[in-house]
Amino acid sequence: MNATTMTLNQVRYVNKAFWRNPASAFFTFAFPLMFLAIFTALLGNGDIVIGGRTISLSTYYVAGMTTFAVITACYNNIAISLTFQRDLGVLKRTNGTPLPAAVYLAARVLHALFVSLLLVVITVTFGSLLYDAEIPAGADLARFLTILAVGAASFCALGFAVTAIIPNADAAAPIVNATILPVLFLSGIFIPIGDNAPAWLTWTARIFPVKHFADAIQAGFVGAAFHWYDVLVVAGWGLAGVLLAIRFFSWEPRT
Repeated sequence: MNATTMTLNQVRYVNKAFWRNPASAFFTFAFPLMFLAIFTALLGNGDIVIGGRTISLSTYYVAGMTTFAVITACYNNIAISLTFQRDLGVLKRTNGTPLPAAVYLAARVLHALFVSLLLVVITVTFGSLLYDAEIPAGADLARFLTILAVGAASFCALGFAVTAIIPNADAAAPIVNATILPVLFLSGIFIPIGDNAPAWLTWTARIFPVKHFADAIQAGFVGAAFHWYDVLVVAGWGLAGVLLAIRFFSWEPRT
């Protein structure tokens, strides 16, 4: 059996395991829609200027929750689920089988990409039907899909890397949320950050990949200027995640 066939078989297995945990699957898909409904109800009235274009806040939040959905599926879910499997000894047993480690990890990434795509389609459809949000099309759609693929892969790599600092399964959710939630707020995912924001806040947000990922996603929605620099920054963080995962990722439970 070649590597491609093994990877596809492993993706099928990971997908079955994902859907056989209905509570986890439900909230993975429900959280972005729930936050979209809450934030548009509270803050979605009015307009905001993005890239020189005036758009409705509801469209802004559809783009923001699309970003949040991808990060949740790729970063949060991978980091937490791998930590639990590591502590249960699943990763150790898997690593002891003839299945190559690269195939197992690639299957996890591909499944996360699949879930991310489903989340994006559901979120965009929900926003379009309920809030008349604009949908990426034409050249915007091509750039949107590019940053979506790069961002999803990069946050998967960062999810692998962050497991190195998680000591056990009980600490997984708190550590993962502590590393991502402040950056989400700094990047304007939940609350728009205007031009009058303090300079230190803007510069701090631009250090991390979430801001660049969110800006590129928003450009696809509103037709604003798309900067390939944002894609390169997100890809750079993904490469750093790969290198850290290669060095520090552990298959065995912590003692």
